[in-house]
Amino acid sequence: MNKGRILVVEDDLDIANMLRIYFDSQGYEVLVAGRGGDALELCRKKLPHVVVLDIMLPDIDGYEVCKKLRSNLRTSHIPIMFLTQKDERTDKIAGLELGADDYITKPFDIEELKFRIQNAVLRTTRESLTNPVTGLPSGKLIEEQLRLLMRKDGWAILYIGLNDFGPFNEVYGFVAGDDVLRFTAMVVGEAVDELGTTDDFIGHTAANDFVVITTAGQAQAIKEKVTNRFATEVGTFYNFKHREQGYIAIQDPDGQEKQMPLMTLAVGVIAQDDGPLADIREITERAAEARREDK
Repeated sequence: MNKGRILVVEDDLDIANMLRIYFDSQGYEVLVAGRGGDALELCRKKLPHVVVLDIMLPDIDGYEVCKKLRSNLRTSHIPIMFLTQKDERTDKIAGLELGADDYITKPFDIEELKFRIQNAVLRTTRESLTNPVTGLPSGKLIEEQLRLLMRKDGWAILYIGLNDFGPFNEVYGFVAGDDVLRFTAMVVGEAVDELGTTDDFIGHTAANDFVVITTAGQAQAIKEKVTNRFATEVGTFYNFKHREQGYIAIQDPDGQEKQMPLMTLAVGVIAQDDGPLADIREITERAAEARREDK
């Protein structure tokens, strides 16, 4: 079982490979970046559950990487753990002031690092800060962004849901279902990267629901990109027979066979101009209504 995704930002290849091999054996997906710029790009494309970050890097230092991650809505929630040879009090304070969650100096105890990473991942999921499957912001973080939205102009929200996800899970199992959720998160993220702005926000609201906060001018283009790509590629999650016939068969409570279509996306879009909208509850209700109409 995948315990989460770790991004190791370390230019020492021996240390980076050791961490990759060790945490891979512990059930984590491990990404490695040797430069700060590469780390920022990986965070944008494959959102990690925790970042283990060296301070001394060949391009930009770890402090700058931390600052950029904290200033971006897409990555501001990710736990950051500094891993460095520096042991000066001023260095630790500098990292903590930028929003780092932990600080470990080299040489380090790998077991201690394991438990610190494990606790960081568990803390964010228990506090409803991230979804355990995709690593995207959830719960409190989404509510926080919706409240901030009320103070801005020109916004739009996409409320995205997977149609017929339940029958797929019933036939293929929850592991395959989690793969679909991660695929959906990737599709949404890449569409926002291409068509949105760095200030756009992506959240995973519930089992198979996602939300995007963007600008009114980009919302429809993002919707079209996401729905078209999902429709084109979702067939890879089905076997050949199901792809060819265009449905899967399940039994209803009466024991009768029922044909269920392959998964599609329903995307509801609302914008500030669709108001007046009094509070975030009304925003989410209107977004849910727009998504139902999109089915």
